[in-house]
Amino acid sequence: MTTAVKHLADKAAIISGGSGGIGRAVAKRLASDGFAIAVHYSGNSARAETLVAGIENAGGQAIAVQADVTKAEAVENLFKRTLEAFGKINVVVHSAGIMPLSPIADADVETFDKVMATNLRGTFLVLAQAAKHLPAGGRIIAFSSSVIAKSFPKYGAYVASKAGVEGLVRVLANELRGRNITVNAVAPGPIPTELFLKGKTDAQIEEFRKLPPLERLGTAEDIAGVVSFLAGPDGGWVNAQVLRANGGFA
Repeated sequence: MTTAVKHLADKAAIISGGSGGIGRAVAKRLASDGFAIAVHYSGNSARAETLVAGIENAGGQAIAVQADVTKAEAVENLFKRTLEAFGKINVVVHSAGIMPLSPIADADVETFDKVMATNLRGTFLVLAQAAKHLPAGGRIIAFSSSVIAKSFPKYGAYVASKAGVEGLVRVLANELRGRNITVNAVAPGPIPTELFLKGKTDAQIEEFRKLPPLERLGTAEDIAGVVSFLAGPDGGWVNAQVLRANGGFA
């Protein structure tokens, strides 16, 4: 874990789940946009530290912070560490999540509870801290999923958790009335990350590739560009929205 105190930053962002997949691409993009980055990770410290080193080698500022997003104290510490390092938090991007699949008829309550704890409770805790700490002009960006519109078999717990995320985003946007802080969600379509690819055959991946009218899977960089827009000056009038970045998938 990075422990050195950094210089005060002009602007800083927390990226939960920042050590891999979409979160990694978002961290790199916002670093290139001039943000100091707090790279949150759950368990893979080496991957997080490698990302931090890459950002710093490119002239940016970054730290790595471990936290279990299902635990209130850990999420509070994530924000505390970021403030100690950079002096401010302007943007929070919550991309940490899991996607184990199971038919509803299996009544796999253990998996359901785990998905809800990470994806929904985790979002609730991160958004709560963001609401406490962000100044005027701040941006809060959560992650939903375009799979909500498809209702694929075995995605019950995941879809339920992401539907809840969309509800939290809209409510928090209203609760922050008058503070000039936007709250939005990005709902990616199929992106070939480790999370998406796990358990899928080549034939299934090819089917997903053909679903959007653009006939390709998205990239993590596609999503990072959308987050950059919402976090930047041109995204200031977008609020309480779910931006479905999916190539026409749904």
